[in-house]
Amino acid sequence: MTCASAAKAAAPVPACPRAHGRLSPRFSFHLLASITLAFLAGSAAPTPLYAIYQQQWGFSATMLTVAFGSYALAVLVSLLVAGRLSDYIGRRPVLMAAAAVQAAAMVVFATADGLSDLLAGRVIQGLSAGAAIAAVGAGMLDIDKARGALANALAPMLGTAVGGIMAGIMVQYLPAPTHLVYAVLGVVFVLQGIGIFFIAETAPRRRGALASLVPSFAMPASVRTPLLLALPIVVAVWGLGGFYASLGPTLLRSLVGSSSVLLGGLALFLLAVSGVIAVAVLRDRSARMLARFGAVALMIGMAAVLAALSLHSLALFMVGTAIAGTGFGTGFQGALRNVIAPLPPTDRAGVLSVLFVVSYLAMGVPAILAGYDVAQRGDIVFTAREFGAGVLLLGALAWLGAARAAPSTRIQAASPRSEL
Repeated sequence: MTCASAAKAAAPVPACPRAHGRLSPRFSFHLLASITLAFLAGSAAPTPLYAIYQQQWGFSATMLTVAFGSYALAVLVSLLVAGRLSDYIGRRPVLMAAAAVQAAAMVVFATADGLSDLLAGRVIQGLSAGAAIAAVGAGMLDIDKARGALANALAPMLGTAVGGIMAGIMVQYLPAPTHLVYAVLGVVFVLQGIGIFFIAETAPRRRGALASLVPSFAMPASVRTPLLLALPIVVAVWGLGGFYASLGPTLLRSLVGSSSVLLGGLALFLLAVSGVIAVAVLRDRSARMLARFGAVALMIGMAAVLAALSLHSLALFMVGTAIAGTGFGTGFQGALRNVIAPLPPTDRAGVLSVLFVVSYLAMGVPAILAGYDVAQRGDIVFTAREFGAGVLLLGALAWLGAARAAPSTRIQAASPRSEL
């Protein structure tokens, strides 16, 4: 009997009893969360290295954001093709394969000697992340619905924070700056792939695996309106994250005249970790309250960042980034809860894949357009102001959407019996 079939018996969380020879549900849950964290850390790891790559290989700001955006677009393609696959063949096969491919991407990065290698590594990395992100998110929800929703919101931000700051520290203070971080992450991915072999399967095999590979945006009627209302905040927060991860280091160097590699990673870390803290503190609030709080915090934070650009104030920039980060975390958590709440386990990976398709489009496309604008104008501060104005507009739309959404009940995420 699979974990998913055991859950139908309405047992208390953890719904999945420990199978013979398999890891416990609690350990399995933490292992799955660590995969999201590590995959997102890997996606953020090149951020502090972009300046080094630019100096060594001499490419423009446009190509810098293309290198970043290629990851997001590869995730998008993988989500469209393989996002629902784990609902049919199980979570374990998808995640073991994704971990192996992610480790291979680290080898490509570590041996890169030109822009083409960097692009290839980002595409390989994105394809494996896209295949895994819906499977691991659905797997955590299979084991524990309430904590799974919380982990799906926390782990990506925490991974982004860890990846950005870890790479920045390694590049700034340790030897082999373009090799060490990838070696460490490669070992982590191999160990995680081995660990996945020993967890219990949470999704029973069923027919339709090949058909699931055909891209589809079919959505259950119950989540169409929540998804539509969630779009402005999802686009705003992921677009902001993409801008910080691609052009953040360049913007900070222009703002304060510093060549520190660590500074760019620090800004991305602050954006992400403030989101983690906000979600952790407000985890028992309703989805509607989180969405409204996130929209307001995002607007206040962006207003502070825009003021910092005019005043050339690094301190105000970091304060605004932290406030915007709280909006990132709570806004996306509220959207995630509203969209996933009505779904049965068999639909979770598919709907999560659609949600993340929107997220990664928002992360990649605006960043590429911003890089092109910087290359044409030669003024990253002007581009940042335009980008910030767009985020403010989306934040206002998100607040209006959250105000119109149906009130939702409080969620005691720490309670074993709590529900979305």
